[in-house]
Amino acid sequence: MSFETILYDVDQRVATITLNRPAVLNAINGKMPTELRQAVEMADADASVHVIVLQGAGKGFCGGYDLAEYAEAEGEVAGSQDMPWDPTLDYAMMARNTHDFMSLWRSPKPVIGKIHGAAVAGGSDIALCCDLIIMADEARIGYPPARVWGMPTTMMWVVRVGIENAKRMLFTGDLINGPEAAAMGLILKSVPATQLDAEVQALCDRIKGVPRNQLMMSKMSINQAYEAMGLYNTQRFANLFDGIARHSPVSPAGTGGGLQTGRQGARQRRSDCPGGQQNPVGRAVGKPCYCQCVSFRAWHLRFPVIHLPVGHRMPGPTSHAV
Repeated sequence: MSFETILYDVDQRVATITLNRPAVLNAINGKMPTELRQAVEMADADASVHVIVLQGAGKGFCGGYDLAEYAEAEGEVAGSQDMPWDPTLDYAMMARNTHDFMSLWRSPKPVIGKIHGAAVAGGSDIALCCDLIIMADEARIGYPPARVWGMPTTMMWVVRVGIENAKRMLFTGDLINGPEAAAMGLILKSVPATQLDAEVQALCDRIKGVPRNQLMMSKMSINQAYEAMGLYNTQRFANLFDGIARHSPVSPAGTGGGLQTGRQGARQRRSDCPGGQQNPVGRAVGKPCYCQCVSFRAWHLRFPVIHLPVGHRMPGPTSHAV
C-alpha cells in the first residue's frame, strides 16, 4: 500500500510510521487520519511486528490541523461552516478523525511516540494516543486552541495526567517542554534531542523480545480500565464541543467575519510556529507555517486581551508575554 502523507517501514520487529508533510510541520490534512489508521492496521496484521514507533518528519512531530484546508479554503469547508452550521456534520467529521487517531490506542501492539519539535493542537491529539512517549527536552506539547477555538477530541489529557493537570493544561492552553511533561506524568521520559533516537531504540529493543500475545494482553487489560471509566463517552462530548467552540459567539468565526481576515493578518506578522520550531519554508518564501495554532494567533491579534501561554512571546502590535 502506498501513502501520500506518511511513511511506513518495518525492520527487526519494529514498524515505524512517520508523519510526512514536513513542509507544513506535518499538519493534518484530509488524508492523514485515514492513512495513519491504515498503517497501524498493516502493523497489526504483520506477525513480524511487535512494536510500533510513531514519529514526525522534518522539524517537528505535528503542528495540528492544516488550516489551509480545514478553515481557509474558498467556500464551505467542514471545519468552518457558514452560519447557521450543522453540528451533526461537524461531529461526524471529527469523530471519524478521532476514531482514526485512536487506532494507536486500539492496536494490540505497543505504540511508542517519539516527539521532537512541536506536538501541538491536533498533533497532541495524535501523540497522546500512543502507549508510551519519549520526548526531546526542548520539544513542546500542548493544546493552545483550548483558549479560544477548540477542544482536544481524543481527550487523552485526563487519562494521562489526572484531573488537576488536565484542567491546568486546558484552562491555560499552555505549551510545556519535555522535562515538565515528564514531571507531570504526561510522557514516559524526556531526553536531550541528541539522545532521542537511541532512547527510543533502546525501549523498542527491550519490548520487542516479549511475545506478541503477552504484549496484547497487557495492553488490553490496562486500556479497558480507562474505557470502563468512560473514555469513549468523554470523547463524544469532546468531539461535539470542539465543533461548538469553532462556531461559538466568541470564536473567530462567531465574531462577524474575523476568521479568515484575522488569520491572514496573523500570517503577515509571523512566520514561525508557537511550538518554537521555525518554519524553513516560511523563512524562504515569506509565509508562515500552516499549523493549527494559527487559529490561536489570529484570535489573539483580533482580541489582544487574551493572554498567551506563560513564557511565550508573539511579535506584532498586540504582542506581550506573561
